[in-house]
Formats: sequence, structure tokens, C-alpha cells
Amino acid sequence: MKILFIGSRKYDYLQDLTYSGLIKVLGPRNVVELKWNPRYHLPYKEYPKNIPTSRKGILNPLLSNRRNYNMVLVAAAKPDCFKSFLSIASDIPANVPVVFIDGGDRQDFGGDLERIGYPGLYNEALNLRPFDVIFKREYLEDTQYPDNVFPLPLSINYNRIPKTGVQKKYQVAFWAVEGHPIRTRVLEMLEDQFDCQENGTVRNQEFKKYKRKGKYYLQELAACMINLSFRGGGWDTLRYWEIPAVGSFMISQPMNIVIPNDFQAGREAVFCEKDASDLLELCSYYLAHPEEREKIARQGAVHAREYHSDGARARYILGVLSETKI
Repeated sequence: MKILFIGSRKYDYLQDLTYSGLIKVLGPRNVVELKWNPRYHLPYKEYPKNIPTSRKGILNPLLSNRRNYNMVLVAAAKPDCFKSFLSIASDIPANVPVVFIDGGDRQDFGGDLERIGYPGLYNEALNLRPFDVIFKREYLEDTQYPDNVFPLPLSINYNRIPKTGVQKKYQVAFWAVEGHPIRTRVLEMLEDQFDCQENGTVRNQEFKKYKRKGKYYLQELAACMINLSFRGGGWDTLRYWEIPAVGSFMISQPMNIVIPNDFQAGREAVFCEKDASDLLELCSYYLAHPEEREKIARQGAVHAREYHSDGARARYILGVLSETKI
């Protein structure tokens, strides 16, 4: 299969992870960018903005025939991505399927386009060429979707995970901006608990002012006895996947989205009550039971690598497309 990959120049976690996974599974010559993205090939950004960066495929625009493809992938709910799609939509042969990956925070299809200020762009695309299949990051539980819509959560590019055999030096950590009221509540609960003040688990954090960035951030996650994950603008967050990937123990709120092969409660991760009312109790328990805690962390790491790598996501996408026979 050869895919015409229509992406955004802006970084988009699900788009970037999808590209990273597809070039591993199909090979870079079979994932052809409509507009070459320098971030995908030149290592001038640090994590997480460099998630898919690889020298592989750097010459694709020169070597590949952009008119010879078996599928078109519209990879992000971003204006520049949709405008690129609209520029070629009428030229796409009728027998070539078009797939949309909606990695935005909004629950409605293409909702991030409206949030950014382009409310009519999604319907304009549908009127010109409807999508044959849609993969959605915020695929809510207990919600009915059309038969051509499938869940697609974030994942991990293990090429970006540093060696994490580090000594545990923090008790309980949650380094996050307050993108949702549950995060504010959790940070308020933790304010004077454990070593939170000392390790920077405090309110009013700003992403641009994070002390821990890039590779160092991932190493610091690995140095935590307990890491917490709570939703931000959307349910799915990179943190939910990073924590097990670096081999650390995770307590998360229950996820209200469909995640194929999700972590099993009490085996690969621990889930608190929806309102986090038992969070402090759980933290205290697992701090006092290190063997149980580290066993769950190890099992979570194995599960994440098997089912939630970028390559595993790419194989899932291709499997869905094969089953739908588009």
C-alpha cells in the first residue's frame, strides 16, 4: 500500500505518531507527504515536537510519484491540512479511499477546526469528498458512532524514550497545566502532601515554563515512584502513555474514551475514582507497598510496548482498513 499523507505543518500528536508508525510498518517510500514537513526529517526540535523525526523519507518529495497512491490520509483537524486536501480532492480517483484522522480535543468530528476559527472547513471537505473511514482520538464510551468511525488513541514512539534505569527520587508527581477542573482539584489535594511542593507538583504551571523538557522530562518521569495522569483539554494525553513507556507506575482517572487493549486496572495501572476522592489513599498505599507498585509498573511497561507503540497503532489502522475492505 502507498499512502498519500496530507498533514499539517503544525505539530499534532496523533498525526505525528501516525506518520512515525506508518513509515516503520510500510517503509518511508510508501508514505508520501503531499507537503514536505521539515520536522519529520530534520532534528531541530526536541520532544514532544520531534516525535516522528527520522532521516528516512527525507528525499521522498524528489523520489516519489505523488499521483501513484492507494489511499489518501487526511491526518489532522488543522486548517492547513484541510486546505491541502481541498486543493486535490476533486482529482482523487473515485476508487481511492480517503481516511481522516481526527486527533483533536473536541468530541464532534473536525471540532478543532471550529475552535481554531475555521468552522466551515470540515463540511466543505465533506461536500467535496466524504471520508470513507474516520479514526477518532476522543471516541467516547457510551456513544453511538457511524459504522465507519473507529477509536484511535495516542501512542509512543520508543525511538524517543531514553534509557530509564534511574534511581527513584520523587514520591508523587503530576507536572501539568490546569487544562481541566479535575487537574485543578488534584493539584489542590496534593498541595501539602508527600514531596509534591519540592518536586514541582504545584498549581499554575505553564507549558512554556516547564523546568523539565525533552529527554530530561522523560528521565524525570522515570524517577518518580508514582506518576499521575488526568485529562486535559481532551481525555487522551501523552502522559497516559509516557508513564508506562518509561517504566513508571501510573495512577489515572478512569478514561471515558474507548482504548483498544487498554491497561488493566490493578495489573498494569491503577485507576482512582472519577472525582479522585480516593487519590491520596491510593498514593499512600502504593508508597508503602513498593514491591506491588513496581510489579504493576513492570507489567504496564510490557503491555505498553506490545500494544501501544506507534508501530502497533499503524498496524491497527491498516488492520481496520483491511477489515472494512475499502
